[in-house]
Amino acid sequence: MPKRTPLFERHVEAGGQMVPFGGWEMPLHYGSQIEEHHQVRRHAGIFDVSHMTVLDVGGPDALHWLRRLLANDVARLVAGQALYSCMLNEAGGVIDDLIVYRRAEDAPTPYRLVANAATRDKNLAWMQAARAGLDVRIEARDELLMLAVQGPQACGLALPLLPAALREPAAALKPFHAVESADAFIGRTGYTGEDGWEVLLPVETGRAFWDAALAAGIAPCGLGARDTLRLEAGMNLYGQDMDEEHSPLVSGLGWTVAWEPDARAFIGREALERERMAGPASMLSGIVLEGRGIMRHGQKVGTEAGDGLITSGGFSPTIGRSIGLARVPIGASGACEVEIRGVRQAARLCRPPFVRRGRVLLS
Repeated sequence: MPKRTPLFERHVEAGGQMVPFGGWEMPLHYGSQIEEHHQVRRHAGIFDVSHMTVLDVGGPDALHWLRRLLANDVARLVAGQALYSCMLNEAGGVIDDLIVYRRAEDAPTPYRLVANAATRDKNLAWMQAARAGLDVRIEARDELLMLAVQGPQACGLALPLLPAALREPAAALKPFHAVESADAFIGRTGYTGEDGWEVLLPVETGRAFWDAALAAGIAPCGLGARDTLRLEAGMNLYGQDMDEEHSPLVSGLGWTVAWEPDARAFIGREALERERMAGPASMLSGIVLEGRGIMRHGQKVGTEAGDGLITSGGFSPTIGRSIGLARVPIGASGACEVEIRGVRQAARLCRPPFVRRGRVLLS
């Protein structure tokens, strides 16, 4: 049976269409996916993301372990700061992507990781194997409810709803920074390309926050809008735009690999260095359909440099056309064709993101 978050009944009461997702029963939408998308781009929306995997990491060897486990370097973090990273296998493929927060100096565990829901079991197995011989403590924080408030008005509307002790520091947060007090944790992060917070709270406090957010005019939003928003923002989806068969270098995530210092032997480094020296054979590109139709994952892309595949595709409510991400040969650019239901349709490659902070970046 799929798991349910502590907000399940509230989703149903709000008209949420519940669907299975990554082992959970989650709302796809509350009546109109497109309207929810526009609410986040133009005003404010709230998502229940309590299905995500939240892990607190501590112990004498925690820093050493994380610097080996992740391609980005957590040693760069100061208290209250976060970074995005991939966790790689020995071949350089992506096991998962996640955010790491360096918590406050007096926190019981120095690091907090937020990873995907569907990859939880394999992530934990990989992490456990990688900590062999090290004194590292990994604590799953399944008792916390996680909410994302996103949109140009999200922070202003949600600020009065936060615990009093966190209102002033939360208002001053920069992107990829966090504050916490007691069991409340607030990060200025998100998966929509808009401003906002991701908030972790105890269940009853989180339920009250959800209720107050809806009363304040923040729209409940489901998985459908979350996907179209992240696609417009050019953000990768694990299992489609990146996976264990492809490295960050061919998935548009080379910027997340910290090569310095040379002596840091993170898992997958040797394979990435070989790939970098040889030159990646493919790359992840944005793609826009010129005419009508909808691009979808797995469709063939024809370019002058050779064939590729759509990794993510869909309709962009903000732009009013089909957009996507495609893995294509290095050197591919400009005009191309996408095979949709056996018909080759005109498209063009471009650089993502397509939309950020409500502004259309597509030329």
